[in-house]
Amino acid sequence: MMKRVLLAAAMMTALSGAAFADDIEGNWRTADGPTAGIGACGSSFCITLKSGKFAGKQIGRLKSDGGGSYSGTITDPKDDKTYSGSATVSGTKLKLTGCALKIFCKSQSWTRL
Repeated sequence: MMKRVLLAAAMMTALSGAAFADDIEGNWRTADGPTAGIGACGSSFCITLKSGKFAGKQIGRLKSDGGGSYSGTITDPKDDKTYSGSATVSGTKLKLTGCALKIFCKSQSWTRL
């Protein structure tokens, strides 16, 4: 009987970890078409292009601010410049914003795959 209780507790713990997985993790279709993968890397989330001309290049590192909001850095793979960045997740949409000097900003919307 005790084994069943321990097994059930272990299964509930494992399942609850999956339920708390962060919304930003997964594969996303970028505004330009290639696929980007976002996954945990240390205490942050790394954005790596999975397809297209710059496949394999890490283009961002974000930390959770809570409530589906993230902040960190985003790199434009075309010119290899890094900007202050932020992201918000809403359903199947991810809005990324990169800013230079906090006044010159560009945004993109990505779609979850």
